[in-house]
Amino acid sequence: MKTKYVIHGGFISGQNKDDNFYKEILSNVPYETKILLVYFAKEADRVAKNREEDIQEFSKNSGGKVLKFETADEISFLEQVNKSDVIYLHGGHSGLLLEALKKYPNLKAAFKGKIIAGDSAGANVLAEAFYSQKIGVAEGFGLLPFKLICHFKEENKDKLTHIKPDLETIFLPEYKTKVMNI
Repeated sequence: MKTKYVIHGGFISGQNKDDNFYKEILSNVPYETKILLVYFAKEADRVAKNREEDIQEFSKNSGGKVLKFETADEISFLEQVNKSDVIYLHGGHSGLLLEALKKYPNLKAAFKGKIIAGDSAGANVLAEAFYSQKIGVAEGFGLLPFKLICHFKEENKDKLTHIKPDLETIFLPEYKTKVMNI
């Protein structure tokens, strides 16, 4: 069974929000779906607000499906992943998310056959390498076979040319979604 990755360039909410991101995540999930909301890239004081917004957006785009939400915690993360249909890596600080996820040795196996969604920092960490304005160039977990620049602006197009030159660089502007089945 393939893993479906849905990544987003950033700013999933706001004035130019992209309902397509949520619709794509939910496009082929079971009628009753469990979504694991992962806020490891966020400051603790922002989690409640982001959780509320995410539940509202997923529910609005559910197409009548029954969605059950759980917020990830670092202690039982792999157990939570195992019980979920969708793992949503919310954006924020890529460095925080990398540090949190490094505790779990084989994410690729844990994510196999699931729908993995990430926006901004959540997308960055899935790639082989990425560029983030906050931390610069960094290596991701390599679950996606390319380099990634979220919040893409033309001025950043060469930021990854010296890293893994054999890999394609994906430029993902804000409010844009990319889907892959691997």
